[in-house]
Amino acid sequence: MYAIVEVGSSQYKISEGDTINVDRLDQDTGKSFKIDKVLLLASGNKVEVGQPYLKDVKITAKIVSELRGPKVTAFKYRRRKDSRKKTGHRQDLSAVNITKIETK
Repeated sequence: MYAIVEVGSSQYKISEGDTINVDRLDQDTGKSFKIDKVLLLASGNKVEVGQPYLKDVKITAKIVSELRGPKVTAFKYRRRKDSRKKTGHRQDLSAVNITKIETK
């Protein structure tokens, strides 16, 4: 069984026991929360697609840790203009463990 959920502004394919990295959430580490925005649920040959979300599916998740993503470097260069700009960025992430997928 797997599901496609929306957390923040991104979509993730999850199943029970998976750990995913999502944008930083405003929850404490070790806290459980529910994901209500379920777009698709597949169990064997049965597939349910929401319009836009499924109402009878609830997913319980737990925040494992808070971490930072890899460094992304943006480098802008204009030839013959003596112009260059280098910036870096690291995204704040939350590691989320999917504990339970419930259907009614």
